[in-house]
Amino acid sequence: MRDGSGAMGITAALVSFCHQISGEGLPPEVVERVKLLGLDFAGVASRGSLSDSSVPIRRFVEAVKGMGEAVVIGTSLSAHPTYAALANGAFAHSLELDDVESESSLHPGVAVFPAALAAAELSKADGKSFLAAIVAGYEATIRLGKALNPSAHYGRGFHPTATCGTFGAAIAAGKLVGLSAAQLLHAFGIAGSQAAGLMEFLADGAWTKRLHPGWAAHAGLVAALLAREGFTGPSQVLEGKAGFLRAYSDAGDPAQIHKGLGEEYAVMRTAVKIHACCRYMHAGIDAVLELAARHDLTPANVARVTLGVIPTGSFVAEPPERTYHPRGTVDAQFSMPYGAAVALLRRRASLEEFTDDLVSSPQVRALIDRVVCVKDPALERGFPARWSGWAEIETVDGERKNAWIEIPKGEPENPVGWDEVVAKFDTLATPVFSQRRRKAIVGAIAQLDTLQDIGEVSRLLRASGDRPGE
Repeated sequence: MRDGSGAMGITAALVSFCHQISGEGLPPEVVERVKLLGLDFAGVASRGSLSDSSVPIRRFVEAVKGMGEAVVIGTSLSAHPTYAALANGAFAHSLELDDVESESSLHPGVAVFPAALAAAELSKADGKSFLAAIVAGYEATIRLGKALNPSAHYGRGFHPTATCGTFGAAIAAGKLVGLSAAQLLHAFGIAGSQAAGLMEFLADGAWTKRLHPGWAAHAGLVAALLAREGFTGPSQVLEGKAGFLRAYSDAGDPAQIHKGLGEEYAVMRTAVKIHACCRYMHAGIDAVLELAARHDLTPANVARVTLGVIPTGSFVAEPPERTYHPRGTVDAQFSMPYGAAVALLRRRASLEEFTDDLVSSPQVRALIDRVVCVKDPALERGFPARWSGWAEIETVDGERKNAWIEIPKGEPENPVGWDEVVAKFDTLATPVFSQRRRKAIVGAIAQLDTLQDIGEVSRLLRASGDRPGE
């Protein structure tokens, strides 16, 4: 669709670019990056199937499964692809360990992978087609997040993983179910009327954030299937007068949609998380861990911890009645004082550090009272390209130790490698799959580009009679 001047609108240009992405033409480094992120997704979704919030999701899917044999990861359930996408997205976001892209301030994988996996099962797609769909889905999701301006989007109360993920899921699913360029544009437009997700979960630690990417995956697949049947959507859903960029942001930048389009795939800018909490906490946790290791600090010799936080992400430091008094796991995953306390106490901030028992422990509560968070405007100047942070620890004898983290661990400039992601997957998936099954999953994902049917991976992600663990 072209505007009055004859130029292609930004919605049409982005969708056209995504439609043309082919698994045959992807650079080797992009293929390997998708495999790494795919294994990371498989691990967090598998372990996420055991989360408390996943229990009602599983019951819901059982009740509405209808016709369909799509995998519900980590379970023995089969479901209609649209509901399998919902469940898998919700599972994968329940741990706060899913991939993240800094400039868009969102988690692309938990919306794109579930929609693509379900659509690939539906169409019996091969591995190369699946890879192309993932790359295209990340492209749309991340570019929309950047165009909204994360600070402004959060300011309106929206969760960008949920809203932007819906569009990315529609792109990925649409490519895999064989939509034409015109149909894919309709699917993208339909997605715009389903993009939803509010940050109000922060008020009381509700589970709705965990649902957001599942709903995005579900809605994106529904949009693609409706477009396949001839349903239409607006062709200028992004730039229109009542379109996404105006409705969901007070400071949108449409130029971000096409800036550098085709120069570097957005999936290459996506980070892997090693701490089981909000990404806005990671630089601070990295700084505390660095100081604790360098100076052999323990809670007994620490009088005070001061942390610099990015003002846009200040919801991890306020209001104090929530961040200094977390009521459960969700609150803790969005509490910088808690993250600093467990990093000092445990020398890590993995899944085992974010449990209700530890949240309520006297040791952690005592440490939280020694943490001070400072909103640092200097950190905002590098945001969103850099999610930097700093920590200063004052010891009981009055010494001050400082650390600055320019780039948190897991970012492309400070990366984790394949072996590290395999180790993360193995740790997460051990309670769900046997050692033999885990090795098979890793092997299949490592060979994604050679698979004739993505169902080979789906079948491995289904719970079997094998005994989990070693």
